[in-house]
This record gives sequence, C-alpha cells and structure tokens, in this order.
Amino acid sequence: MYTRLLHSLNRLHPRAWDFIQLMRLDKPIGIYLLLWPTLWALWVAAGGVPSAKNLCIFVVGVILMRAAGCVINDYADRNFDGHVSRTQARPLASGKVKPREALLLFALLVGLSFMLVLLTNATTVWLSFGGVALAACYPLMKRYTFYPQVVLGAAFSWGIPMAFTAETGSLPAEAWLLFIANLLWTVAYDTYYAMADREDDLKIGLKSTAILFGEADRLIIATLQGLALLCLLLAGARFELGLYFHLGLLLAAGCFAWQYWSTRSREALACFQAFLHNHWAGLAIFIGLVADYALR
Repeated sequence: MYTRLLHSLNRLHPRAWDFIQLMRLDKPIGIYLLLWPTLWALWVAAGGVPSAKNLCIFVVGVILMRAAGCVINDYADRNFDGHVSRTQARPLASGKVKPREALLLFALLVGLSFMLVLLTNATTVWLSFGGVALAACYPLMKRYTFYPQVVLGAAFSWGIPMAFTAETGSLPAEAWLLFIANLLWTVAYDTYYAMADREDDLKIGLKSTAILFGEADRLIIATLQGLALLCLLLAGARFELGLYFHLGLLLAAGCFAWQYWSTRSREALACFQAFLHNHWAGLAIFIGLVADYALR
C-alpha cells in the first residue's frame, strides 16, 4: 500500500520521484529507526495511553524530520556522494535535483514540523530547536570528527525528551536513560551502516566510527548494544515495567546477536543488512512496552 501511494504521487508530476528519493520516502527504514524510540518515550510518559493528538503529532513529525534530515544530508554531501558506489545515483549527486530546490524543500519540511510542535506546549517548542540544530549540523560532522554517529544518535534521540514534555509537561530524570540507550543503539547500528561505506569513505577523506574502530568494530558495536540494553533495563526498573517489556529486550538482544554473527565477514552487503535489521530490535522493544502496559 505504501509503495502504491508513492507511485501514485509520482504520476502527479514527472519529477515527483526525484523528490521522493531525495526525502528517502522510498526507503522507510530510517523512519522506523526514528519512530520506535520516540514511541517508547510517548508510551512510557503516558503510562501506556498516549493522547491521540500527541500520537499523530509525533508520528507525522518523525516522517517530516527524517525526510528533512535526508534532504540536508544529501545537500551537504552532494559533492561526495558521486564518488561512493552506493550513493552516486542520489538525486542531488546525479543532478536530477538542484541544490536550491533541496534547500527550499528542507525549509518546507522543517516549517511543517514546527507547525506540528506548536500544537504541543512551550517546553516542547523550545526543545524542538535543539532537534533542528542537530539535524542540520550532523551532515558536516563526518568532515571534522570520527564521531558523526554520536551526533546522529543525539538527533535520533531528541524525540524522547520532546515526547515526555509534550505528554506530561515535565522531563523526569529517568527519561534520560531512554535517551542514552537510544543514543548508544544508534551509534551501534549506524556504525554497521558506515562499515558498508568504509572503503569509499577512506578514499574521499570522510570520517566515521567504522574507520575509528577499525578491527574492533564488531566488538565495540556489540558492547554499545549491550550498554543500550542495560540502560533500558534500568529505565524499566525506574518506570516499573514488567515481564513483557523484558521479553521485548530479550528479542532485541537476539537481533543484536544475529547481527554480530552475520557480519563476521565484514562484507559491505552483510553490514548494510545488519543496519537494516535493527528495525526489528526497535519494534520488539516497542511491542514489549505496549503489551506490558496493556496486559498488566
């Protein structure tokens, strides 16, 4: 159904598909990876029953801001993507979309997202500026630091404090356990992503945790994933979550174990598939949360 909708949009205008690809709407994995932790926070903040208004705001906001992040990332990388085999056909790198058009689209997406945030409260509005700043500066980090994945982790976790303030009007200290857990998890899965591009990145002088970690990459990823699960266990204790939440964490741990095993050859495709597979870990944790609140 989702694919049919995108192709229907494509028929409305001959260039629609170029912008769909620029926003990566044809590859929704990034939406899922941003959505699941945001929903974790929304469910915990609301005690299992988030308001319909906030649920709609954050689901639509995730889609818009992930699209905005992809647009500004491709704008920043437009002179590099043509040299990377996996990204050389992207709309900006191939010239199908002009840089000015990308900036206008980014501004539109951020503007729409801000309109959604205005439907919440003042604290959430103020927090939203931090999210936009992280999304805008992330693409530049790979030029200056080996830790762009940490900045991405903060950007992908920013919906967590926003969900708490939108739902409750406050931000408890325990919420930062969820933030830290997601940051660690994001660094882990985006390192798998960077491992798929490592050889190309080395040739063109870009930096990443995959390059920094070197031969220890998979071990460090597994350690980060373990620490993320530990933070989630601590959060579960503070928020008094029970059996089903812990079963969700167990399933996520199984996903992480499969990723470690499947990347033993460090082949680019295997690393990319491990990155994609993290969607299932996030979904397992979310299902565990929903079941825990619904069945307790």
